[in-house]
Amino acid sequence: MNNTYLKQALGAIRDGIKTLASFGSALLDAGGMIVGVRHSKEPDYQLLSTDGNIQIRLYPAILTAETLIDADYAASGSLGFKRLAGFIFGENHSAQQMAMTVPVSRQAVDKQWLMSFVMPAAQTLETLPKPINPDIAIKEIPARKVAVLSYSGSLTLDSITHNSELLLNWLDSRQIQAVSEPRSAAYDPPWTLPQFRRNEIHIDIA
Repeated sequence: MNNTYLKQALGAIRDGIKTLASFGSALLDAGGMIVGVRHSKEPDYQLLSTDGNIQIRLYPAILTAETLIDADYAASGSLGFKRLAGFIFGENHSAQQMAMTVPVSRQAVDKQWLMSFVMPAAQTLETLPKPINPDIAIKEIPARKVAVLSYSGSLTLDSITHNSELLLNWLDSRQIQAVSEPRSAAYDPPWTLPQFRRNEIHIDIA
């Protein structure tokens, strides 16, 4: 066997090992997401109190990208996510890609649905790329106190409605004033097994 052939063979083996390693890493990541292992960043918050599956949190000021979808709940998920994901993955005037963050929030607005992504903490209004799609708006959200109810399972309209009512009743029983409508907050991709999903209902409070 000559040296040239040996070098080519060794190079092919090394490339194969790298490919297998990358594939294995991707499988581990995907497998982790199936059972609720999360890698996406979420906003830092201060935990003020806990009562079972309900928490009061103090969130810092954040930037969000949001879009209003004129569709029913089922259709609004894929339409809104595709639109906002396109923005953070390069469909902006700087062709800049940004990391995915959580949660993905959705809120009913009349007969439409408002979906929002949290922007990476390092971004500011000055550094954040401008969306190409005119249906995407960048919003500054001031620091706020939020009541949060956590639950697992499928993020259906029925589950959102039911858990929103539970959280509103909890606030009412403690004479805590709600200052926003309930919104859902999702932390996992749709292929995560329902029992491992982290779903939340958020309501801003006084």
